[in-house]
Amino acid sequence: MSRLDLVVFVIDGQRYALALGAVERVVPMVAVSPLPEAPAVALGVINVHGTVVPVMDIRRRFGLPARDFGVSTRLLLARAGRRTLAVPADEVLGVVEVAAERVVRPDAVLEGIGHIAGVVALPDGLLFIHDLDAFLSPDEERRLSEALDGGAA
Repeated sequence: MSRLDLVVFVIDGQRYALALGAVERVVPMVAVSPLPEAPAVALGVINVHGTVVPVMDIRRRFGLPARDFGVSTRLLLARAGRRTLAVPADEVLGVVEVAAERVVRPDAVLEGIGHIAGVVALPDGLLFIHDLDAFLSPDEERRLSEALDGGAA
């Protein structure tokens, strides 16, 4: 029986998860600098030990109400393809291990759930496993790269 290790976090009361292997670390929220010409889902960028890291807002992607990020907000630094992204979360709950067989395809739960790799029914509710590699469309990925390149000049 294969198992998945997932980092669980909360946004607007809903639990999401990222594969533990993709998460580099969790850090406190810091000031986010604007990134002109970036896609709408990008809040801006942060400096992590000299590396510019885009901050992606899952709230914007899912049409959730905007929220002011405070000192209790956490940033999950995670790999998405070739780049590291920062994802703000209201709370990070820790790591859970689930049986791979318990993960169902998102379209089996609700048609049109994009950016979700799978759903797990836990005793106390659903856990949505986020697909960070699919977070940006190819056009958004291109626009983000151009904005980052332009910002470096």
